Amino acid sequence: MTDPRKAAIDARLERYAESVGDPTAAVMARFYERHPDARASFAHHSPHNPASLEAEMVGNTLYYLMSLFESPLETRIYFDTSVPHHRVALNVPPDWFRDFIELTIDEIEGATAAVDEGEARAWADLREGLVALVERNRFV
Repeated sequence: MTDPRKAAIDARLERYAESVGDPTAAVMARFYERHPDARASFAHHSPHNPASLEAEMVGNTLYYLMSLFESPLETRIYFDTSVPHHRVALNVPPDWFRDFIELTIDEIEGATAAVDEGEARAWADLREGLVALVERNRFV
């Protein structure tokens, strides 16, 4: 059985893509504005092409925006491994991980209005669910 929130998430993402296009530049601008020191981290982890790593991170975030309600177990496994790995091995604070998700959602919500209360609620649930997965792994 498909979670009806999945269709609401997909519909808004499609409207965003049709009207705005690729969110990478906008998300990264928001992210670097909030975390200026993160620019050096991206350059450190991808010294020859930090833009490629930026695009990969936005792409991964979009994937999990689309996957939470369709594959919640896969999403949980990813966050249960990725958040601690980023913190311990890559020195990426959980706040960066959380803000990346939140700023991606902020970009999409800011550029593409919800069509109804159900869609708005689905996006609120999405934010709450993904942030909770970061927070459950903050100190792991």
